[in-house]
Amino acid sequence: MEQREKKERRQSEVWKRLKRKKISVAAMFILLALFAMAIFAPLISPYGYEEADLSRGLEKSSREHLLGTDRLGRDILSRLIYGSRQSLQIGIYALTSATILGVFVGSIAGYYGGFIDNAIMRFLDLFNGIPMFLLTVTLAAVLGPSLRNAIIAIAISMWPGSARLMRASILSVREMEYIEAAKSNNANVWRIILRHIIPNAIAPVLVSYTMGMGMSVLQGAALSFIGLGVQPPIPEWGAMISDARSFMRAQPQLAIYPGILVMITVLAFNMLGDGLRDALDPRLKN
Repeated sequence: MEQREKKERRQSEVWKRLKRKKISVAAMFILLALFAMAIFAPLISPYGYEEADLSRGLEKSSREHLLGTDRLGRDILSRLIYGSRQSLQIGIYALTSATILGVFVGSIAGYYGGFIDNAIMRFLDLFNGIPMFLLTVTLAAVLGPSLRNAIIAIAISMWPGSARLMRASILSVREMEYIEAAKSNNANVWRIILRHIIPNAIAPVLVSYTMGMGMSVLQGAALSFIGLGVQPPIPEWGAMISDARSFMRAQPQLAIYPGILVMITVLAFNMLGDGLRDALDPRLKN
């Protein structure tokens, strides 16, 4: 009971600090709006993303099509709304998978130390020697273009960052008194890691997760832009920008609209992550 009260009090303090960063709170509401748009896309979208009218291709803004139409006469606004599903899906699934794997590996390295720690860290050094986006593109090309394979490729390229961060956090808490108390009670190793170490070392990883979400969305858009991500006719912001390349001079808005959404999403995740970093930093307590 006392432990739950401490947890609730800590969460309340974090929320109070986060509220002081108005731009982070605004970013949070922007992201909530984007997620709501993705979830309720069939309800708020004026047309289906596949509905085409070739006779109305490349139309500008009108009453029927608020943001105009693409080369096949498909409503741009509808495709932007549906495209949020794919872009956010890539970001969430890829980064969540990468973070889970990174936390697992980093926990082992940080808790055991010694030879295991050195072996894992040297492997990560080799892994980090490969440029992230080059690795992502190579994996996506080998696996084949699809949403699932893009998620796998991005997750594999991003997990070392979470592993390093988790390992560093665990090194700072593994010698704490409550860890020694758990060891003296002959608690199982995985119980110590899961119940005591990870909950007290996870805060930096949560900040990294939030800020990394923007990078994951950006990488997903980049893969779709070069044809290795979401495949037509399913809309995705990066794929929409790629499809608009041939009409940049005549109809630049075809690329501008999805580009703005990518920019807003990445910026919102970064701003929220910045606010969480300040809110979770115990040195900022009054």
